[in-house]
Amino acid sequence: MFEKPSAIDRLLQDRESGHSLPGELYTRPDVFEADLDVMFYRHWIFIGLECDVPEPGDVSVVDIGKSSIAIIRDDDGTVRAFNNVCRHRGARLLPAGASVVGKLVCPYHQWTYELDGRLIYAPHMGKDFDVACHGLGQVTLRSVGGLLYACLSEDPPQDIQDLVDVMEPRLAPYDIRNTKIAYQADLIEDGNWKLTIENNRECYHCASNHPELCVSFIDLDFGFDPESLSDEDRLAAEKHAALYAARTAEWEALGYPSRAVEHLRGHATNFRTQRLIIANAGESQTPDARAACSKLLGTMTRKDLGDIHLWGHNSWHHFMGDHALSFMVVPLAPGKTLVRTKWLVRKDAVEGVDYDLDRLTAVWKATNDQDAHLVALAHAGASSHGYKPGPYSRFTESQLDNFMSWYVDRMKAHGFCAPVSSAQP
Repeated sequence: MFEKPSAIDRLLQDRESGHSLPGELYTRPDVFEADLDVMFYRHWIFIGLECDVPEPGDVSVVDIGKSSIAIIRDDDGTVRAFNNVCRHRGARLLPAGASVVGKLVCPYHQWTYELDGRLIYAPHMGKDFDVACHGLGQVTLRSVGGLLYACLSEDPPQDIQDLVDVMEPRLAPYDIRNTKIAYQADLIEDGNWKLTIENNRECYHCASNHPELCVSFIDLDFGFDPESLSDEDRLAAEKHAALYAARTAEWEALGYPSRAVEHLRGHATNFRTQRLIIANAGESQTPDARAACSKLLGTMTRKDLGDIHLWGHNSWHHFMGDHALSFMVVPLAPGKTLVRTKWLVRKDAVEGVDYDLDRLTAVWKATNDQDAHLVALAHAGASSHGYKPGPYSRFTESQLDNFMSWYVDRMKAHGFCAPVSSAQP
């Protein structure tokens, strides 16, 4: 006898390089559960920021599928992550979101834990009960320049160190650990999480859909087809590419790492980073491309050092002289995805004095709404009978092909599309 390949196996095998996925990989409930298991429980995922928990006793709870992670700053100032599950009979300790606690007390039977996870009170368990053996389950956590990455697996990928090595020096001047959240917005998109990531990986759609963002963002940064441009536009694009090379060399000579670094296929931890030029006034992603906050981040003294972007498989980020943006993607259902956006400013910046909140948030509030509409259109199409995987532009959508090829590779690495083997009698 031979084992039959699963439906998911067949769909992954059917994916043609250079094309979007078969529709059912975006829409099937069993694929959604497989994605959670492989991509969100066995890989490093972005879950928040150190400034989510600025003081001892601050807690931020993030739910990922059926799992729940409690980020806590303990009494010594160390940021930790625990499974949000009591070690007695498994009750949830805390609701999702932010809270402040002195101890972690289970609401069911009052088992009580210190902020470092130690169990200190378990009534009616007998004299022979060892509280030391029943502390909270720790979640493996790494801070990358103030960005928090967690892995729920007991065998987390070791190449997270590559992300640390690349990003710590890039983020050091911004001192993200000493920022504060000026504003947070949660938006639920009516689409699969992979469509959210696809939409973020290209700017093919930017000129026709993002007028606010295009004041400061340059769609040519994501590539262009030289044969589709007029002679005048092609010359402008070539000049832009030359400017990038010169500006990158200048930034690096000043001690600001800027070149593109890609950690894509062949790696467990997916990321890409590069310092991007900001258009027009060249300072920030605001309605006029000028800085929104008068107090610059960290040790920054210049507003014209572009935008460090960082992509991961469930996040993207922008770091500018005056403020930073952090986006987290959380799958909720096959056709529902949470996009959580945080606007970060210097910790001592004062709203209404150093920055105007509406001006700070205007561009990405509009952009997020526009993207949510596009993702919903894409998901509705992928769900349709007439959907067939379409070709990516090799000029402007190569990063989509990179991401989807990585996704298929990682699913295969965790048992999907495994070679068919004969069963033992």
